[in-house]
Amino acid sequence: MESIDREKFGAFVAARRKEKGLTQQALADQLFLSNKAVSKWETGQSLPDITLLEPLARCLGVSVAELLRGERMEERPMGAEEAETLVGRAIQFADEGAQRDKHRRRWQVAWAVSTVLGFWGLCSLFWNGVSRAELVNTVFLTELLCLIFGFWAVFFAPARLARYYDENKITSFQQGPVRLNLTGIRFHNGNWPHILSALRWWLVIVPVVFPPVYGLLRSGVPQWGTAWEVGITLTACLGLLVPVMVVAKKYE
Repeated sequence: MESIDREKFGAFVAARRKEKGLTQQALADQLFLSNKAVSKWETGQSLPDITLLEPLARCLGVSVAELLRGERMEERPMGAEEAETLVGRAIQFADEGAQRDKHRRRWQVAWAVSTVLGFWGLCSLFWNGVSRAELVNTVFLTELLCLIFGFWAVFFAPARLARYYDENKITSFQQGPVRLNLTGIRFHNGNWPHILSALRWWLVIVPVVFPPVYGLLRSGVPQWGTAWEVGITLTACLGLLVPVMVVAKKYE
């Protein structure tokens, strides 16, 4: 089955949209979507859901077949082989969308569970005598940072980078306020899924593990003080760079 050329698909959508005199927002409004969704299609980061193919083609003034091919077609009867290719691409749309949504939903559930367990861990520390000020300055701050960044990683992080990441040596990634900059590491679609997976694992596990580990060390270290608090907090927050850089370099 011939796979879909995301970049070609995105360039075709962008070209037809401009020919129609539509902005990304105007096209998104017709499809009842956000302009970010249209932007991701046009940069090759994602593909629309299969249910959007017909309304998208109608908005762009093309056929669904032309949309799947990523180019205009001559008005001629379609051969059996060409029809089979287009059917295969349509199936790929459905399969990719279903797998992508299923994978993301699993991480979203994991993030929600992590949030609940992390809150329970905070409450447990408070009930066991840790002052509110200490919790706010150390454990709560660490939990909050991990959960906020984790929320981005499981709900908004792109599953695929734009094509220019593959064509150029880019050592940073930015999406809105989120920025990743790894010295000596190049971002591209070969290592991005592994980087994203490492981020998600760390940001989901730390909120659950950090409160009990903090409590055990606090009660078991005789010289417990500010230095220990800072050290364990930095480890929890910045330690994610280790697995991220390992997988980024491995699959670079």
